[in-house]
Amino acid sequence: MLGKRFNRMALGSVAGVMLMAAAACGGDSGGTTASEAPSSAGASSEAAKGPLKVGLAFDVGGRGDKSFNDAAYAGLEKAKTDLGAEIKELSPAADGSNRGDLLRQLADAGYNPIIGVGFAYGEDIKKAAEEYPDIQFAVVDSASNAPNVTGLLFAEEQGSYLAGVAAATKSKAGHVGFVGGVENDLIKKFQAGFEAGVKSVKADAKIDVKYLTPDGDFSGFKAPDKGKLAAEKMYQDGADIVYHASGDSGLGVFQAAAAAKKKAIGVDSDQRQTVKEADLQSVIMTSMLKRVDVGVFEFIKAIQGGAKGGTDTVYDLKVDGVGLATTGGEIDDIKDKLDAAKQDIVDGKITVPAKP
Repeated sequence: MLGKRFNRMALGSVAGVMLMAAAACGGDSGGTTASEAPSSAGASSEAAKGPLKVGLAFDVGGRGDKSFNDAAYAGLEKAKTDLGAEIKELSPAADGSNRGDLLRQLADAGYNPIIGVGFAYGEDIKKAAEEYPDIQFAVVDSASNAPNVTGLLFAEEQGSYLAGVAAATKSKAGHVGFVGGVENDLIKKFQAGFEAGVKSVKADAKIDVKYLTPDGDFSGFKAPDKGKLAAEKMYQDGADIVYHASGDSGLGVFQAAAAAKKKAIGVDSDQRQTVKEADLQSVIMTSMLKRVDVGVFEFIKAIQGGAKGGTDTVYDLKVDGVGLATTGGEIDDIKDKLDAAKQDIVDGKITVPAKP
């Protein structure tokens, strides 16, 4: 079983993350949270012989999306720096049709472990794991489905709840928006948490919701033009803050916010730091951090130590696996409110819905 314990950190910070677990048998219990896993003392003593070779296959959009994929790459790069790993990354075709081929390319080239970034790799990871039983795989946003597969899962709804609290508190219009890339269960977790957070502050707040593409059409994660049009409509209709969970399409949301002189909330990475354009940086009030970088790095570190897969690790607010970025200081004045909401979730006083 792979698991990690995060040191208690300030909102959105991950400096202090450390591995505390590896290697136990899996099962159908649904996995563990990163804070509940056992010590790594019982891990297998068989570490990989020779240099660690780590392969990573990106989701649609690839490296450079300033969001989800880039967060995963940050974890891969940290493994190179801190663990001396040899790394290799591959990007899929625009339609994602060659995901399975990428996994096999990495496996045939001797990379172990191999990580698939995104729930869309679920079935391809399962097939590859059966074909290469001696290789350890991980899949981000999808549950383990083989003895040599680790699921890296996140409580997106919890982080999005905090984003909703921030949006409702900062909104002068009492009108906010949510732009989702693809209308599937994963992105609906972001929507559900955001709506719940908004309503916890302003029960009568208006929330506009727009998905760029239907379930199964992943182009919604790489369509800045569609993101811009969706956000433009929301701003024109009176929203003054729009939260996106749309990958590379979020760039369009930021462009619309800049044109309307309104605010936006980023996702996955601290997008006020990853977006290069200064005029776009200034419209990003905060970002909902989904620490894919931490999940990727800690998985690699565990495998290097001899851990095996077959179960899931959940990164939630309790372990700061999700949170809010504070770059720019725009939510500093409501820190106490955000901290209180976070603590209520951690303590179980608030159960955040995962479905709208």
